[in-house]
Amino acid sequence: MKLGNINWYALVLEIITPFLPTDPHTLLCIAALLYHSLLSDGIESLVSSQSDGDKKKRQQKVKGTSISPHTKLATLKLYNKELESEFGSFDDWVKTYELFRGKASEEEGSNEERFVGKFKGRFCLYKLAEEEEEDWHEAIDAGSFRVNRGIPPNSSVQVLIRVYIVCASNLHPADPDGKADPYIVLRLGKNEIKDRDNYIPKQLNPVFGRSFEMQATLPQESLLSVFIYDHDLVGGDDLIGETRIDLENRYYSKHRGTCGLPAEYSLEGYNAWRDCLKPSELLAKMCRESGLDGPHFSPGRIIVSEKVFTGKTLFMHEDEPVESYEHLSLKILHRWAEIPGVGCTLVPEHIETRTLFNKARPGMDQGQVQMWVDMFPMDLPHPGPPVDISPRKPKGYELRIIIWNTEDVILEDSHFLTGQQFSDIYIKGWLKGLEDDRQETDVHYNSLTGEGNFNWRFVFPFSYLPAEKVVVVRKRESIFSLDKTEQKIPAILILQVWDFETLSSDDFLGTLELDLHGFTRGAKTAKLCKADMLTDGTERISIFQQKRARGWWPFTKSGELTGKVEAEFHLVTAEESEKNPVGRARKEPEPLPKPNRPDTSFSWFVNPFKCFFHLVWRSYKKYIIIGIILLITALFLALLFYTLPGAISNKIISG
Repeated sequence: MKLGNINWYALVLEIITPFLPTDPHTLLCIAALLYHSLLSDGIESLVSSQSDGDKKKRQQKVKGTSISPHTKLATLKLYNKELESEFGSFDDWVKTYELFRGKASEEEGSNEERFVGKFKGRFCLYKLAEEEEEDWHEAIDAGSFRVNRGIPPNSSVQVLIRVYIVCASNLHPADPDGKADPYIVLRLGKNEIKDRDNYIPKQLNPVFGRSFEMQATLPQESLLSVFIYDHDLVGGDDLIGETRIDLENRYYSKHRGTCGLPAEYSLEGYNAWRDCLKPSELLAKMCRESGLDGPHFSPGRIIVSEKVFTGKTLFMHEDEPVESYEHLSLKILHRWAEIPGVGCTLVPEHIETRTLFNKARPGMDQGQVQMWVDMFPMDLPHPGPPVDISPRKPKGYELRIIIWNTEDVILEDSHFLTGQQFSDIYIKGWLKGLEDDRQETDVHYNSLTGEGNFNWRFVFPFSYLPAEKVVVVRKRESIFSLDKTEQKIPAILILQVWDFETLSSDDFLGTLELDLHGFTRGAKTAKLCKADMLTDGTERISIFQQKRARGWWPFTKSGELTGKVEAEFHLVTAEESEKNPVGRARKEPEPLPKPNRPDTSFSWFVNPFKCFFHLVWRSYKKYIIIGIILLITALFLALLFYTLPGAISNKIISG
């Protein structure tokens, strides 16, 4: 239970300690209640983005004591500005002054034209006592003045530089279509890295996930320039924007801008310690450079300059206790600002957001780039491999949907002879963003009750990012596009019911949209399927956890119920789909049986005789028979009256 940075449990304990009873049984009950509250709070404070299934698994593991209930994901600090804005431009050890040619006047031009370089130095004024004025040279030699403190030695330093470019956002469009094809260029002294082959097409918010490594000599090669260019097939590439970082200031700053301190000390995994020195070694180095007494290590505590820090130093490793001061040393480094006299905030593990600028558009923001820089002295042990920040690769899935039946679909048409209402029902389905893979069932003709029988299978392969819960779609925006662009779209399934028309466009009857991460569990029967079941807050399931689901779901149009569909969902991975393939529609492998449709289900355009038999003969059979009899009688009488005068005349003449 925390609010801000206040630990309320500790505060409550401090308040109630003087009033606690001395009875051991009562103390034991109070301790049990506090432990239960802490345990519940620890479980609830885990990552909130975990799914319901993951939460159930986590709770089961906690009950089985297979993991600690206080396990947390490692996080880093995200700055929405340059790191220099947070730590004072890292000028605590030296000031930087820009040098200009000539005097500032309109005739001499702008400051950019007059700029010739930078001067780094420090100016300090000291008040001398009267007895010190004559011996001030001796005072300088004795180091009485602080002007020399914190100044690095006047020699070159070989440094390993690692630059991590995570992403960019709100880039200035560079192409006529309002997009850009950005890629990264790094420049440090005479070294240049051009990552042109890895440009990202048609994107103003690219996710690069790229890391670069180079060696530099400080202070000669101290200005790192990060450029974002637009890739062009014809002509030269256009500069979108750039940002510059003074590595020397960061390297020698007391804030230690070389490599950020992680929140926890880990030897392996995604958050493994990546600095050259371990926390205890780094703490000893900081104390030595600051002239502090310590650190002095003892079980459960570390003493730095007469300040005592306590914490856990005994850990279990392979069922044996091991004394390690790395975790406590790291906590002291995070609290370095508490050290009197020399303390300051050290740079944590972070991502900084730097603004891009372009000389062609002075003063205008051209976008932002999120990145960080690590620096390691070459005379220290090698820091190990760089951090892998490449973008997550989507995982292949296949969604299999069987449309079994429909009920209560509205009847849109009426027979021109009988006036009876009917609909020629069929179902469309697709995943949002993958409209090119739209699939349809066959048509259930002449449904007189809204019932439809299909036994039809949809198969939708797609790429999916489980961490972000989005479907990744790669496709060309137009036929003239050379590269495929990537889009991240919510995982939403769309099913629609339509009325088939032979001589005109089909009629839309209703739709059903299901978020595959959380949709209402289907009703067991068609009668229990209601229009408001999608919004009434009933139990929701995720197909990515449950894998299978079957039931009845409603079709709606303008908020009104227009039909019900019985469907079955089955989600498999791409590997599982290759091992156990299924056919679309009713095809092999694993074919579905043909639906048991009534005899009235046919197309009048294709089967006119069936249409006459079922629609005309059955309804008007009595009238048709009477009509035929009357027609035959009328023909007989007509022939009789037509031939009777001739027969009578021939009779008279021959007689």
